[in-house]
Amino acid sequence: MEFLKFVRKKSFLSELIYTILNIALAVGLLLIVRYTEAVWFAILLVLLSKWRIFAVRPRYWWANLRSNVVDIIVSVSVVFHMYTINAALIADSTKLLLLIVMTLLYIGWLLYIKPRSKRSYMALQAGIAIFLGVSALFTISFNWPVSIVVVGAWLIGYSATRHILGSYDDETHGLLLGLVWGLVVAEITWVAYHWAIAYPLPIVNTLMIPQASITVTLVSFLAYKCYDSFYHHAKIRTNDILLPLLFTVSIMIVLVLVFNRVGTAI
Repeated sequence: MEFLKFVRKKSFLSELIYTILNIALAVGLLLIVRYTEAVWFAILLVLLSKWRIFAVRPRYWWANLRSNVVDIIVSVSVVFHMYTINAALIADSTKLLLLIVMTLLYIGWLLYIKPRSKRSYMALQAGIAIFLGVSALFTISFNWPVSIVVVGAWLIGYSATRHILGSYDDETHGLLLGLVWGLVVAEITWVAYHWAIAYPLPIVNTLMIPQASITVTLVSFLAYKCYDSFYHHAKIRTNDILLPLLFTVSIMIVLVLVFNRVGTAI
């Protein structure tokens, strides 16, 4: 009985320390970006927070790194989005409010979404990584060579695909599918780079969402539903993908026919 009490106490203490450290990481990123604008220092803090990747034997490093790439993509994207907010030409009070909201959302990612291992949550994690990663990439790469942008998009697509495929048992084609979908994301990004459109946020017009991030996320969602249907039934059933297909096509049509009129070239 005493042993069980000790184990519970130790477990509670570990959870408490885990929670405090994650909140401290999010707040630390906010303070660094807000008061120093040292983006690379904030990214270094993110990488240092992943020290447990290498706290095992070297043969496990690659597996640990691969399982943490999605979290790294999200965390680095949050840093860039924080910097974009802080550099925007808006009222200082609005900046602070948006930064606090971003920090709270990041804490939600760290404490609630990231630790989950159910397939639905892993799909959500991959989707968030794609959306935030591509949007951050387009936000900061306006003067970068297109080759770097395409490689970055490929890495995001590949990592997100391997992440969600890891939730399926007996999946033997994860590497190939990851490479293929990374290529698809890279191709969409290459086209979007030469026809870059972004949509201003309703409340803060100076902050915009790149069309490419929405497009890649929607297409990836549809691809995931197709794969999930094929995995369970050995074929892609119309009933499984009809609603996702209609949803994706509808959003794309609305973006092209309606919102492109108010979108801004970037």
